[in-house]
Amino acid sequence: QVRLVESGGGLVQAGGSLRLSCAVSGTIFKISDVAWYRQAPGKQRELVATITTSATTNYVDSVKGRFTISRDNAKNTVYLQMTSLKPEDTAVYYCNLRPRNLVPYWGQGTQVTVSS
Repeated sequence: QVRLVESGGGLVQAGGSLRLSCAVSGTIFKISDVAWYRQAPGKQRELVATITTSATTNYVDSVKGRFTISRDNAKNTVYLQMTSLKPEDTAVYYCNLRPRNLVPYWGQGTQVTVSS
């Protein structure tokens, strides 16, 4: 059974930093690309960053230079390091596991709130 558990969200002032973690149980982590999405109140879920099995990364333009996605295959964990946070980064952040040739999995989400 695959389970994703996000952690690391919280309340931070503008300009601050947070590191989100997504711990994945099961054995499919190493064959999975992983993405972070976010959803702000009243808005659609937005793709924020992706990392492939070969550690190739991509980011939405609004977070480039501020967010860094990384993975630790030994710990079955993906991280999203967020710096220079802005109020518009406020959202629930979701981890999305995309195993090769299998259905994707979602975590439960973690709230990030950035105060001005």
